[in-house]
Amino acid sequence: MTLQAWFTLIVVVGLLGVLVTERISASTAVLGAVLVLLFSRIVTVTQAFSGFSNPAPITIAALYVLARAVETTGALGPFVSRAMGRSRGEKRVLGRLTLASAGLSAFIYNTPIVAVASPEIAEWSRRNDRAASRYLLPMCYAVSLGGLLTVLGSSINAVVSGLLESSGRRPLAIFELTRVGGPIAAVGLLLLVASARFLPKRQDARQALSETARQFTVEMIVTPEGPLVGLTVSEAGLRNLEGVFLAQIERGTRLIAPVEPTEILASGDRLIFAGNVSRVMDLNRIRGLSSIAHQRDIAVDQPRRGPGPRLYEAVIGPSSPLIGQTLKGASFRSHYAGAVLAIHRPSAEVREKLGGVKLHVGDVLLVLAGPEFRERWFDRHDFLVISPLDGTVPLRTRKAPLVGLIALGLIVVTAIGLVSVVEGALGAAVLLVIGGVLTPAEAREAIDINILLIVAGSFGVAAAIAKSGLADQIARQFVSGFARFGDVGILAGVLVATTLVTQVISNSATAATMFPIAIATANHAHLSARAFAIAVLIGASASFLTPIGYDTNMMVYGLGGYRFADFGRYGLVLTVVTVGLAIVLIPIGWPLRT
Repeated sequence: MTLQAWFTLIVVVGLLGVLVTERISASTAVLGAVLVLLFSRIVTVTQAFSGFSNPAPITIAALYVLARAVETTGALGPFVSRAMGRSRGEKRVLGRLTLASAGLSAFIYNTPIVAVASPEIAEWSRRNDRAASRYLLPMCYAVSLGGLLTVLGSSINAVVSGLLESSGRRPLAIFELTRVGGPIAAVGLLLLVASARFLPKRQDARQALSETARQFTVEMIVTPEGPLVGLTVSEAGLRNLEGVFLAQIERGTRLIAPVEPTEILASGDRLIFAGNVSRVMDLNRIRGLSSIAHQRDIAVDQPRRGPGPRLYEAVIGPSSPLIGQTLKGASFRSHYAGAVLAIHRPSAEVREKLGGVKLHVGDVLLVLAGPEFRERWFDRHDFLVISPLDGTVPLRTRKAPLVGLIALGLIVVTAIGLVSVVEGALGAAVLLVIGGVLTPAEAREAIDINILLIVAGSFGVAAAIAKSGLADQIARQFVSGFARFGDVGILAGVLVATTLVTQVISNSATAATMFPIAIATANHAHLSARAFAIAVLIGASASFLTPIGYDTNMMVYGLGGYRFADFGRYGLVLTVVTVGLAIVLIPIGWPLRT
């Protein structure tokens, strides 16, 4: 290999390592790699930032606006509720749920579908005395399968379509994927229901948080006419306690949370403290505080309703600035105006002082905050899911029919070829704002800038892989290694390699990294480049073996209380079937030799 190819390989391997460890945000890692490749003259400025002028990020941004409109108006709610229906048997419920999820995901980005459906599934499971873990993972996988039905279903589809266009080829038509995605989705859905016995029965996040909250919270009362009456929280020495913090004050019918250091204590105030239980008991030694005889039972399953503070489940996402930080270091209470009462981590039990726990992707926080907490943060990227524990979310249902009409119009005008997918998506986004479904600010906040930066930056990495000769070198290895198995064997090699990579890094980054290698392989073997592009798309979408391959996996990972191995156990057969069907169907839909 040339020196440039070796250098590019080192940069790409380093990038993959950073993406796996998640030590810094994915967008920062990708853009950092692009800058290194630019300053080392591997790519030109135009090549490095070609993704920012490509239709893919624009399409993704516009479809995020549509997805937010669907989420805000509650247009998905009736579908989810009808799918779950009355409890008539697990397989029947799973069948309805997975079919509805896949159907919705064909035309709506899968992230908001999982974000909306997950809390409703968890609530239904509790009402019917079922384990939510028996339903959340099948729903998540069904959404991924549905994303293979049309080009609108997933950001991966937009990335591959954009890469095809940037390489001088036709972008994907809206239903072009259906010829392979349809059979894969149909068989996959049947498999999800048939393999229900492999689904674990886990304690979900809310149950775990309930127990943790009870164990690590205690209620004290401000002694009438005691020395603390009339003092601020700070003056009373309750602001910087070791190993414990004041989460809430109950004053008659009024709830005060979060508690400011300037809040003046009144006679009879009930103070809710959270933290290490051994430290909590030390509060008995503070003059002016008396202990309630029993530890406070935080009613997680039946939280307070009304305008006062509420309890929320909040899932840490891969783009969150909270990753690697502690609650104290991030100034969580002041920045988010909420108090974390407990942390649920699927992979391990959190028993230490909450303020000193470094937060991980997938952590579920039990947050006590005001009613505006979700409205303020649900359209940011600090949390993947914010679900009030009383299940009530304010929705603009009056606008739901308009959203449905706009979405239907997008499908029709792009299907008949009246406009391109990017033009249709942009038109839909503009109509949603003009129609008053979203304000311009809400439309702007609906767009995940981190995802767009990853996608746009990935085009620069892909350009470097191609220009440096690295793609050609890897392609030669694919051709020489799999040529003995014929044309389909070479295609299968690229597909399997892509499927393995997408289990450990984001699927958009996987698609962009593998695309130039796949095209170079097709060129060396004199095979259809489009067929190999479709193989990359299918492989990058098959992130069924780990929770870290896709945001939707991470959502249900925490909420369902799953363990890491649950994904591999339940997703292995689905992955094998998806890859196997793709190997058979791709050459039929896109002949390898023309």
